[in-house]
Amino acid sequence: MQWMDRAEMGEEEEEEISLVREAELINALLSSSYSTRSFPVKWQLIRNKLSQLHSGLSAADGDGDCRKNFELIKLLQGITSTARDTQVLITLCSDESYSGGKLLLRSDLDVIITKLDIHINGLSSLYASGVLTQARAIVVSKPGAGASREDMRFYVKDLFGRLKIGDSKMRIEALASLSEILNEDERYVKIAADEGSGGYSILVNLLENEDMGVQEEASEAVSVIAGLDSYRGSLVVAGVIAPLIQVLEIGSSLAKERAAKAMKSLTENADNAWSVCAHGGVTAMLKICSDRDSSAELVCSACGVLKSLCGVDEIKKFIVEEGAVDVFTKLLRSKEEVCQIQGIEFLTTIACDEPAIQQKVVQERVVESFVRVLDPNSSHSSKAREVALRSIEVLCFSSVNSMNRLIGSGFLNRVLFFLKNGEISIQQSAFKAACRLSGISEETKKAMGDAGFMPELIRMLEGRSFEIREMAAEALCNMVSVQRNRRRFIQEEHNVSRVLQLLSLEEKSATKKFLLSALIYITDSNSGRRKIVSSKYVKHLEKLAETNVADAKKIIKKLAGNKIRSLFNGIWNL
Repeated sequence: MQWMDRAEMGEEEEEEISLVREAELINALLSSSYSTRSFPVKWQLIRNKLSQLHSGLSAADGDGDCRKNFELIKLLQGITSTARDTQVLITLCSDESYSGGKLLLRSDLDVIITKLDIHINGLSSLYASGVLTQARAIVVSKPGAGASREDMRFYVKDLFGRLKIGDSKMRIEALASLSEILNEDERYVKIAADEGSGGYSILVNLLENEDMGVQEEASEAVSVIAGLDSYRGSLVVAGVIAPLIQVLEIGSSLAKERAAKAMKSLTENADNAWSVCAHGGVTAMLKICSDRDSSAELVCSACGVLKSLCGVDEIKKFIVEEGAVDVFTKLLRSKEEVCQIQGIEFLTTIACDEPAIQQKVVQERVVESFVRVLDPNSSHSSKAREVALRSIEVLCFSSVNSMNRLIGSGFLNRVLFFLKNGEISIQQSAFKAACRLSGISEETKKAMGDAGFMPELIRMLEGRSFEIREMAAEALCNMVSVQRNRRRFIQEEHNVSRVLQLLSLEEKSATKKFLLSALIYITDSNSGRRKIVSSKYVKHLEKLAETNVADAKKIIKKLAGNKIRSLFNGIWNL
């Protein structure tokens, strides 16, 4: 190619100046630059900038009228001059014949890099001024499946070139394409991170763009990257937290949803908690959760952020001081069940192991709200009921005052209902809650006995799962430790025999231990002892005593009155 100064050209040559011509010229340089052998890092940087410049030139519209614009003509002339100098350096670095020394060659390459930066900024200014607009466009095609890393890199560079110098429409389209490939293949995420002058920094800057569409698409791209643990740190280093919070405060509904999703991912790393708090993240999240116009998806993400922030005690205290209990108590009345679940889970998170906060939650009648979720006649899902049950366990089971309020609100009847009738998941939650309740206090055990829990616990003793049988045996033992329950248990005809029947040698030791402990309580009454002696399954007890099981021998001794001693003669030495 012949290179000459524009000043030496006549009018005929000058008419050849055009955006298309310059784009072709830059594209030719990109291709030939791969032949260079010296200074590979410098040439990679030059290729990055050539790619940006090519994207801006090839996507521009208005070759006809724009050639009359002095600033554009001056820019294109400068690009041609720089292209000429670049081609000279490509030739020199390809055969390593440069005679001026490596230091001078390095300096010449730095000059080219600086000139390319000036051209890129000049082109961006022309877009901003309206002299250039986006053409219908020469767009680099997305690489297909199995594409080489170089093809993928070239495509990403083209997209970032459009992000840097394009108008709003061009940027929106480029961001949408970027989000698509980031979702498809994690290799694109790394390429974007390595993009010349900081690919992530470009995305972060676009979060602050005045155009709502650009902000929405930038939030989506950031959200995709934040979802990958390996790259979150790079986003934070690029300064993403403050712009994301700004989007959460003043962005569109869609931008807020995407920004909140990104923030939720970022705060999974506790190291980012203080940065989020310092930039007003707590206030922004609480405002979202208290705003009735916030979408369910947005609320869920905001709750996720706040729960993560609660992992730092000082921030958790600040969240409570900012009115979180009131905000989430109101959220329990949301029409969206998913928001109610978030409210329940968050209140549980902040009140766990915090007696003062638990007391405040109880005072706000949150417990009653949880119990209403368990109403069988309500439309709540099993998931919501499971969450409510778990939260009640955490918040109420350790407090006498809370337990009294629970029992007074009909909680036991609802647990028993789901123990009998619920789907498997809620039935299991109800069973675990019943087992825990049985170990709380004598008053709770009495209330459970009156409500009718013991027949269900006996039924659970026949469960296939060893864990369920063991838990049921322990709960039953807790229940019959109370005299009123013991009397009720013995009066039921087959209860004692059923327990004796389960004392088979094959049964696991923990379950057997709890069953024997229950029988010890039963032998405290004459009617209980008579029921044991008259059962055909008493032989299981005898066998255990013969194998020196201490509790079995203890029961036999309690049974061994004058009238029945002969039945067990020889089993042990008195």
